[in-house]
Amino acid sequence: MTKILAVEDEPDIVLALRLVFERAGYQFISSSDGRTGLRMVHEEKPDLVLLDIGLPGMDGWTVLERIRDLADLPVLMISAHGQESDKVRGLRAGADDYVTKPFTNNELLARAEALLRRSARPAEQAADWADYYDDGLVRINRKARAVHVNTDAGEREVQLTNTEFRLLNVLVKHAGAVLSAQQLLANAWDDPTGLAPDRVKFAVLRLRRKLGWDNAGTSSPIKAVRGVGYRYDRPG
Repeated sequence: MTKILAVEDEPDIVLALRLVFERAGYQFISSSDGRTGLRMVHEEKPDLVLLDIGLPGMDGWTVLERIRDLADLPVLMISAHGQESDKVRGLRAGADDYVTKPFTNNELLARAEALLRRSARPAEQAADWADYYDDGLVRINRKARAVHVNTDAGEREVQLTNTEFRLLNVLVKHAGAVLSAQQLLANAWDDPTGLAPDRVKFAVLRLRRKLGWDNAGTSSPIKAVRGVGYRYDRPG
């Protein structure tokens, strides 16, 4: 049974979440503080985390950072505030989606199920993809889900989240073509609605950083095409 972990300190909201997800057929567990929530991520291995920002003690931002160190699983952040800066901060830190209180039960369930579907998808996006990709700069083994990048210091392996791995695969598959945020959401996130394109922006920033292509003087093959989208340029 798919397991949902809510890290939320308001008992009424926890009760409402429990009713929503248990009625939908999910196993629901919860924690009222960040430290216990992190322990449950490690011990319970949930399939999805619903994470409140305003937690006592260790706040949601710190919990999100620690979760990203522990596991690659979808995180849906829940906030009592609707400021753009909070949404940007959550997406930049690696949240997969973001909802603001008050939210409807149907909206929350739909967002959670969309994240679960995307995390369950295989990394390969089409049957005709080769198992291996190598352009001299980046090497991808899709069966092993391994990525290596060549640097001045030699080749190194890079650990990517599922979303980052899918994003890189979509970009290299369409190398030379400019893909809009909506196209990337549809292919890497399996989100045909094209909503929340900021997810693409911050996922690209994280991907560049992990591959070492965000340093001053480093030419990144992932190019931002102003007002259009992103393009991967093969070396040479």
